Amino acid sequence: MIYILPLLSVFAGYVISIFLKPSSSTGFQLLLSFSGAYLLSVTVFELLPEVYAGDSSEVGIFIMLGLLLQIILEFVSKGVEHGHMHHNDDTGSFPFLLLLSLSLHALLEGFPLNNSGHLLHGVVIHKIPVAAILSVFLIRSKISKARIFLFLTIFGLMTPIGSWLQENLKFLNQYSVYISAMVIGIFLHVSTTILFESAKNHTFNASKLAIVVLGILLAYFI
Repeated sequence: MIYILPLLSVFAGYVISIFLKPSSSTGFQLLLSFSGAYLLSVTVFELLPEVYAGDSSEVGIFIMLGLLLQIILEFVSKGVEHGHMHHNDDTGSFPFLLLLSLSLHALLEGFPLNNSGHLLHGVVIHKIPVAAILSVFLIRSKISKARIFLFLTIFGLMTPIGSWLQENLKFLNQYSVYISAMVIGIFLHVSTTILFESAKNHTFNASKLAIVVLGILLAYFI
């Protein structure tokens, strides 16, 4: 499931993009908020205690490096990881830099999935709205359907590849705490940005508050 679900979630996002307008759909925005709350909660409840359970004094440095890395990646991706897309439409060219940025993000988030089923659920829920926003951009960019499929397939495969590398390249085990710490920094930036940017004027309404609380409770009890 670690290898299949992240890929399926990307194509689920593509299907959603065909039937909904993510930028104006209330249901889509609530799904985005739920994904941010769930991902943030799993990060705080599970990943943070794990990386701080050891004796390494450098964990905090790598968390901040991960956060900084995500900020740098968003210079290229323009915020698609947290549900925003600000690229110009109708370019007609294949967005290689965007694919590179998203692929690095997706590759890193795959590393800690072998150790947490809850995190897998969070990543999958997070990928669905992200893939929907991304699909809308790709369709509006007027690139061919074959290239859209290629882009989404590569993007969808990167997280399973990250999980596979962590599982099969044993030398990575000695760096697993540091990689997980960087992923925490990435998740902290993405999830908090989702929570504060997915509502108009950065305010919480009753529906969003309820869905955020639901995401936190599910992450804690499941």
